[in-house]
Amino acid sequence: MHGTGVDSGAVDVTKGRQILPANVVPRHYDLTLEPDFEKLTYDGTVIVDLDVAEASTSISINTLELDIHSTKITSGSQTISSSPDVSYNEELQTTTISFDKELPKGSKAHLEIKFTGQLNDKMAGFYRSTYKNKDGSQGILATTQMEPTDARRAFPCFDEPALKAEFTVTLIADKKLTCLSNMDVASETDLTSGTKRAVKFNKSPPMSTYLLAFIVGELNYIETDKFRLPIRVYAPPHQDIEHGRFSLDLAARTLEFYEKTFDSQYPLPKMDMVAIPDFSSGAMENWGLITYRVVDILFDPKTSGASVKQRVAETVQHELAHQWFGNLVTMDFWDGLWLNEGFATWMSWYSCDKFYPEWKVWEGYVTDTLQHALGLDSLRSSHPVEVPVRRADEVNQIFDAISYSKGSCVIRMVSKYLGEDVFMEGIRQYLKKHSYGNTRTDDLWDALSKASGKEVAEIMRIWTKHVGYPVVTVTENESDKTIHVKQNRLLRTADLKPEEDTTLYPVFLGLRTKDGIDEQILLKEREGVFKVPDLDFFKLNANHTNIYRTSYSPARLEKLGEAARDGLLSVEDRSGMVADAAALAASGYQKTSGVLNLLKGFDSETEFVVWDEILTRLSTIQGTWMFEDQRVRDGLESFQRDLASEKAHRYGWEFKDSDSHLEQRFKAMLFGSAGLPGDKTIVQAARDMFARFSQGDKTAIHPNIRASVFSIVLKYGGSKEYDVILDTYRKSNNSDERNTALRVLGRAKDPELIKRTVALTLSGEVRDQDLYMPIAGLRTHPAGVEAVYNWMTENWDELVRRLPPELNMLDSIVSICTSAFSSREDLARIQKFFEGKNTRGFDQTLAQACDAIRAKTAWLERDRDDVYNWVNSYSAKSIKI
Repeated sequence: MHGTGVDSGAVDVTKGRQILPANVVPRHYDLTLEPDFEKLTYDGTVIVDLDVAEASTSISINTLELDIHSTKITSGSQTISSSPDVSYNEELQTTTISFDKELPKGSKAHLEIKFTGQLNDKMAGFYRSTYKNKDGSQGILATTQMEPTDARRAFPCFDEPALKAEFTVTLIADKKLTCLSNMDVASETDLTSGTKRAVKFNKSPPMSTYLLAFIVGELNYIETDKFRLPIRVYAPPHQDIEHGRFSLDLAARTLEFYEKTFDSQYPLPKMDMVAIPDFSSGAMENWGLITYRVVDILFDPKTSGASVKQRVAETVQHELAHQWFGNLVTMDFWDGLWLNEGFATWMSWYSCDKFYPEWKVWEGYVTDTLQHALGLDSLRSSHPVEVPVRRADEVNQIFDAISYSKGSCVIRMVSKYLGEDVFMEGIRQYLKKHSYGNTRTDDLWDALSKASGKEVAEIMRIWTKHVGYPVVTVTENESDKTIHVKQNRLLRTADLKPEEDTTLYPVFLGLRTKDGIDEQILLKEREGVFKVPDLDFFKLNANHTNIYRTSYSPARLEKLGEAARDGLLSVEDRSGMVADAAALAASGYQKTSGVLNLLKGFDSETEFVVWDEILTRLSTIQGTWMFEDQRVRDGLESFQRDLASEKAHRYGWEFKDSDSHLEQRFKAMLFGSAGLPGDKTIVQAARDMFARFSQGDKTAIHPNIRASVFSIVLKYGGSKEYDVILDTYRKSNNSDERNTALRVLGRAKDPELIKRTVALTLSGEVRDQDLYMPIAGLRTHPAGVEAVYNWMTENWDELVRRLPPELNMLDSIVSICTSAFSSREDLARIQKFFEGKNTRGFDQTLAQACDAIRAKTAWLERDRDDVYNWVNSYSAKSIKI
């Protein structure tokens, strides 16, 4: 299917793609690599077995930052060329090998290339990760990250998802080092040098280059026999390998669950999961050899809290879902990334819910996954779920809340429409039909249509092909008990142009009444009228399983508030209603004072997830008003304290083993939400715990509230507290504790401490993978926002050197350093800085940051006085009380 095909219509989705010529097709790679930890390089040989699809006198192959020493082409017993003409195209990242003698169509050929590569420090390709041994010496681990387009950085290859081939990997390394790859070991041979051995792995099934992985280094492991195949967790020697036990046991249960759920055996002979000290994302689903950031696989219940445990569980289950969805069946090109990531995200929630029903993850889905999707997708600079990708440097930018979160929302929406059992049957058929192959989105819709008998593609294609989502405005007609609904695209900047509002989304209205939920009502037109059994109580988008926001009249919102208090709305309904009301105020549909009143009316709410959304939305208002009049900022802060304090005191901040998972998270959230705005009792409690912690009592602060205690003492303290937290970052052996310390340093507002935080980032003490952490903490106050922006502009060349734009970290830095502003002047300053700079690799992220600033600017211009008046009135009432 390489380089051909159109998308069920006349649009050629391959048009403009920078892809390799289709004259040869790879079938098998024999790859040998020998890393040198002294020189930080590696020598390699790759022999690729090719089918010749068209008569050829040249072969183009992807390479990046590799030194090619020799190439040889043979066909049968005949050498076609041993010294061909070799040229490199930097733009396309290809090496073209030209030769005089023609390879005939239908023949087979072997391409042999000897090369040298760098064990780089960019967390891409075949790279080095470093760590401190217990004796203080430096340890080196050679590992890989190929997705999306960095296999070409590791070895010459045909680096496109559709060009699946089998791989036989051999690693040559010191005998004392562990060698791992996707497959199990076939043989180990001692070399004549005496200190080295060659570890050859069994041949893999057909797979895409981005899923290949190999690791060489000192590693310890633990193993389980609770699955029919061996599963291991590996970590470098400085980590406590026993902290991998939770992930190991979960992996055994999850693989067994997925085999049953998908009716498909996991096809590889083993599963290894490895903690990598330097890692650019959270985890990577390499087939049979999953790599993780340390904090996303190692979990110590004594030193990490409930939210960390949940994140580890979701990450492990996400990556294991990929072993089928992504690895066994793979999208044919990167515009289908959502097929991989959307499904794996949905599947991690689905399996987490089955394993840990007490976590109530579908309730959290509304405040987490759905809101991430709706937040990004309300910007003009968002993109469709299926986004045309042309060049290698565009791919990284779509690993975002659209591909992951909106993608999974689309999956959830269709699963609810079809019913979960029918949906899963469609998934089983899809996996069976396309195993070891490549697919497009329409292949999934076809499988679901066959399983359900419903026309899935017609409805769902609009959701994946078009950017954005609608706001559904509801008006009521008392006389005939009907509601009139109208859809328009929602833009956060509140400046929608008619030509941007032409898509009519198929909206599943999900009407909740006292009779239950009607999932089948579909609005396909601009507007429609629907009967409601009783106008006294109704709500659209029951449980918020669908991708839209609902705009009600103020009177209806008030009635829904009463319905919430009367127990007529689910947790998802209540949190989703808060999210919709707040987002619509930010987009100009309602007044911000109305939202603040709505939040105030939730004082009897008892559920963690709803409170999480209430406090998140209040935080968004505070963030937008960050640079406004101090009196308004103080008023909003005291409102937050008033909202959270009574509950925080009632629930307390002692954590018992008998506390449920959600209870622990709720207590932790309330403690921080009341303490940071200055609840005196909690501030004192935080200081007391911190004092004991400073004197060496490492159990003085419970891990659930570690971040809050650190943040509170920094906000209300000074250099003494700062030094203790910085020292914790430098000396702690616990990754979670170190990360927490690093994240909160930026909360200190003293100008000297701000300077120290900024200086720390590029001092060599902070790993490149963690650069975003200290600067994210600085975004919580005006002086910090300014400092972070100045840091970015002053160190721009160094940041580009450390985090090349074609990889996936510079765009996060750009977003963090720019998007917290909220004025036209700051927007102009940002645009001026990037004027004339090459923004390839982060242009979309920059556009989204600028859009976010425009949205906040417009919101302030509309509601500045509204909020000012509300705060004055609230403060006056508070004083009277």
